[in-house]
Amino acid sequence: MYSRLSARRMALTLFAVFAIVGVFVVKLVDIQVVRAGELTAAAEARRSMSLTVWGSRGEIVDANGTVLADSVDRFDITASPKNVGDTTEMTIDEERVEVPTTEAIAKIAELTGTPAADLYAALTEDPESDFTYLVQAVTLETFTAVFDLDIGWVYSELRPARTYPRGAIAGNLVGFLGFDSAPLAGTEYRENECLAATAGTSTFERSADGVRLPGSLVVEQEPIDGGTVHLTIDADLQWYAQQRLAEQATAVGADWGTAMVVRVATGEIVVAADWPSIDPNDLNSVSAENSGARSFTAPFEPGSIMKPVAFATLLDKGLITPETPVTVPGNYTNGLPAGENITDVFSHGDLRWTATGILMNSSNIGTVMLSERLNPQEKYDAFRAFGFGEPTEAGFLGEDGGTVYTPEQTQSDTVTLATQMFGQGITATSAQMASLYQTLGNGGVRMPLTLVAGCEHADGTWTDVPVPTGERVVSEYAADTTLLMMETVASQGASRDVVSVPGYRIAAKTGTGEVAENGRYGSERIVSYAGVFPADNPEYAIVVTLGKPDTMKSSAAAAPVFNAIMEQVIKTFRITPSTEAAPNLPLVW
Repeated sequence: MYSRLSARRMALTLFAVFAIVGVFVVKLVDIQVVRAGELTAAAEARRSMSLTVWGSRGEIVDANGTVLADSVDRFDITASPKNVGDTTEMTIDEERVEVPTTEAIAKIAELTGTPAADLYAALTEDPESDFTYLVQAVTLETFTAVFDLDIGWVYSELRPARTYPRGAIAGNLVGFLGFDSAPLAGTEYRENECLAATAGTSTFERSADGVRLPGSLVVEQEPIDGGTVHLTIDADLQWYAQQRLAEQATAVGADWGTAMVVRVATGEIVVAADWPSIDPNDLNSVSAENSGARSFTAPFEPGSIMKPVAFATLLDKGLITPETPVTVPGNYTNGLPAGENITDVFSHGDLRWTATGILMNSSNIGTVMLSERLNPQEKYDAFRAFGFGEPTEAGFLGEDGGTVYTPEQTQSDTVTLATQMFGQGITATSAQMASLYQTLGNGGVRMPLTLVAGCEHADGTWTDVPVPTGERVVSEYAADTTLLMMETVASQGASRDVVSVPGYRIAAKTGTGEVAENGRYGSERIVSYAGVFPADNPEYAIVVTLGKPDTMKSSAAAAPVFNAIMEQVIKTFRITPSTEAAPNLPLVW
């Protein structure tokens, strides 16, 4: 009886054990086989955190390697709302304390300068979320202060930000990024393919309470830093030009100003100064109108600094010499509609000027009379050959090509056909005007303007390096002779005492362009001074322009800036003085 009862009990016990083991086996199979993938993924999601590893955006540097745009480390402070409780452990004065979470939030707000209400809203908007931004793009100092609190549910991400160590120096050329780090203007936008970095990824593991586990960080994909864009400008010269431009523009009450310096032999832009110039560190430093590079994007009627196109073309075709005699009347109506006439800036009777005298005295009438030796197609072709009517090869973002009217357009507009030869009825940018004087200084060969010398990638290789190929526009004789004629402007003109530099021959031209208002020319002027030096061995071309000055509405307003920049270029590049005196070309006959 006893043995039968014991056997029954043993059987029941074994059955119970096997039943329990069976349940565990089934559950184990379910966990390890049936639902293994699902549960593993869920566990990883709870304990693994993915991070973006940011590469550094490349630098923008000048011709000497001076940094104009750079990347600095900034930090996003993030949090895991689902791990936030009513109380929080944190470190205060090196002591670990437990405080109400509202107090921890208040401390983060104090350190970051962020309203506590904004932090609270970020943490409670989705309480079950594992990620939210608390504060973005804080400095290393702020990040360190928050990190030292050692709050378990607070994390951080590195985020490179942009800085412009030279401020407004070349700001209009460098451009800037938006608040979302997207390039918006200038070189930052134009060369983004070179500058942009490729982000990588990493992961780390957290404990059940959300604290990052030491040593668990794994970089899954390395970031790739952006390349360095090398500009052709000289930052020190750029600064000097901007300073002189700002001083003179302010003194004469101008609305804006530009100054460009181009290396004659290569077409490299050494200075492209605009005033006002934006500081990319502060997008509100200038108005939206002045945030771009006016030198490339804002064409204007240049006035008499355009006249060398006519003289070089006439010389090239053998239609004039420097001594060609012309009787220049006080006004000119030939071929113009009734009621229209061309005058000079000063009243005069008949004057017996040579072609050189016409250029030196900047006679509109004399220039038109000589230009009648060219037919409409030849005039148009001359402007186009010198690069007018299309953007320069510098390829600056938003660059404007200006306006040149075709022979068909001027067939019924004889006024523009005539006036374009002295820079009225035609528009050009400062960059295009600088290209004109580069061509004259380079023996009639126009080199493409260059602003970007190339992209140096993070691995040391270079791409997008320009290989400038010159194009002959006029003969060497025509270009050199035009410069000889222009030397009389700097040596005998009204501005000779302002622009002269002892020991250096200068070929120059003045310009005063009228500004159209409501379809007619008004009292506003755009004044310029342009030239090439040394005239006997040209190395640099300079064009200075002031827009709508109040107190001095002639090229005399721009002459001091021209002279100051020229002297600084001479010092910077140690330009050799002229070795021969300029010939004394006759001005009258």
